Amino acid sequence: MRSRVGLLLHALPLLLWGGLDAEPVGRVGRELRQEAEAFLEKYGYLDAQVPKAPSSTRLSNAIREFQWVSQLPVSGMLDHATLRQMTRPRCGVADTDSHAAWTERISTLFSGRGAKMSRKKRFARQGNRWYKQHLSYRLVNWPEHLPESAVRGAVRAAFQLWSNVSALEFWEAPATGPADIRLTFFQGDHNDGLGNAFDGPGGALAHAFLPRRGEAHFDRDERWSLSRRRRGRNLFVVLAHEIGHTLGLTHSPAPRALMAPYYKRLGRDALLSWDDVLAVQRLYGKPLGRSVATQLPGKVFTDFEAWDPHSSQRRRPEAPSPIYCHSSFDAITVDGQQQLYVFKGSHFWEVAADGNVSEPRPLRDRWAGLPPDIEAAAVSLEDGDFYFFKGSRCWRFRGPRPVWGSAQLCRAGGLPRHPDAALFFPPLRRLVLFKGARYYVLAPGGLQMEPYYPRGLQDWGGVPEEVSGALPRPDGSIIFFRDDRYWSLDQAKLRVTTSGRWATELPWMGCWHANSGGTLF
Repeated sequence: MRSRVGLLLHALPLLLWGGLDAEPVGRVGRELRQEAEAFLEKYGYLDAQVPKAPSSTRLSNAIREFQWVSQLPVSGMLDHATLRQMTRPRCGVADTDSHAAWTERISTLFSGRGAKMSRKKRFARQGNRWYKQHLSYRLVNWPEHLPESAVRGAVRAAFQLWSNVSALEFWEAPATGPADIRLTFFQGDHNDGLGNAFDGPGGALAHAFLPRRGEAHFDRDERWSLSRRRRGRNLFVVLAHEIGHTLGLTHSPAPRALMAPYYKRLGRDALLSWDDVLAVQRLYGKPLGRSVATQLPGKVFTDFEAWDPHSSQRRRPEAPSPIYCHSSFDAITVDGQQQLYVFKGSHFWEVAADGNVSEPRPLRDRWAGLPPDIEAAAVSLEDGDFYFFKGSRCWRFRGPRPVWGSAQLCRAGGLPRHPDAALFFPPLRRLVLFKGARYYVLAPGGLQMEPYYPRGLQDWGGVPEEVSGALPRPDGSIIFFRDDRYWSLDQAKLRVTTSGRWATELPWMGCWHANSGGTLF
């Protein structure tokens, strides 16, 4: 209740002056006025291309709007407080639509329809949100005077701030893989246009792009700090603010909001205001499994170097990863778009190239007539058909439709019963079945074995017996799975080059909690 009263009191000047004539702009020097006009145009308050009123009236109205968003006395004049506010360090993203959106919301509150507030303009427009809840990120570089470990800790905490109050989950992508969100420090002009060029300490400290470009840029020459004992701009607050933009949030005029255009100071109050929380939940829903959001107080971060991100008291409960991440799978395959299909029992999961995994789906919903507990699966990269194997039977589907009409008896073509795994091998452009210490190459069509096979598994140098799956990868490797381990084989040399645990070391498998070593706190 107290927050709503504060909101109404803060918005009252807006409602009172909205219908009045604009007051004249104060008498200031021409150069100062031009700089103010450039500032107001850059940040979305003044549209120089649409002169709907005399220039003095348009400028005065733009100043009024800027003063209201900045919680200054609304006068429409370039007074000392307004000019000083324009010189404060801030976010480089424009404040477009803040005034109009809040006018609509305040009017709704006064009319008694608070439960049905229209919030459309406060959030990303259609198409400017992520249509998934598991997002990967990468820290491309960092300021030279700050240790990498401290910056990475600040980045993790900044993403966690948003996942604490929403259904979003984040994990750090490996340096060589794709990432949804990229955080980069630049100097000066960095091909974003001259209006977005960084100017060293002060001015615009950072800017970001709405989904789905997924980028946030920071001024590398700024005096960044992560400790209250040192002078400088708190990097954690700026990171958290710009990440909000990459999620689709625009600026908020709410007092003490993290998403206000001017970065908030750390204190004892919650880092996110009620408006920040409602904004991200409107886009992505509430935290999974909980109805109450976990807020982190600002005092936790006043001395960032002393904060333990792994503290059990501040660690949020993890939502479960897909069941196959904690046990095993029956079969696995990949299509031409690098989308994985993981099979276990009567269900399957689809995993996108960036590691985002779907909910489990029944096999019968996609491939009618396919039994549970299949033993091997492969997608032909020639025609996109799916091949499934179980016992002595095999199935071939083109999309959801069976190619053969019904299951076929594969052992008639000399193929093994109960194969361990299936693979489409690009160099041969053939399907390969693995069974114990042998492998079988199939002729086109999938029912007959090629001459001179089966052969011994020693041809695949270092691959163990009884693998549970095999996948071709875009980098020219073949990944073999058994239990909780994987082996990476160079398909040109036919020799294993690396091995490890797939759930924790292969982020594209969709085990995003395991990817972070369980540290999605």
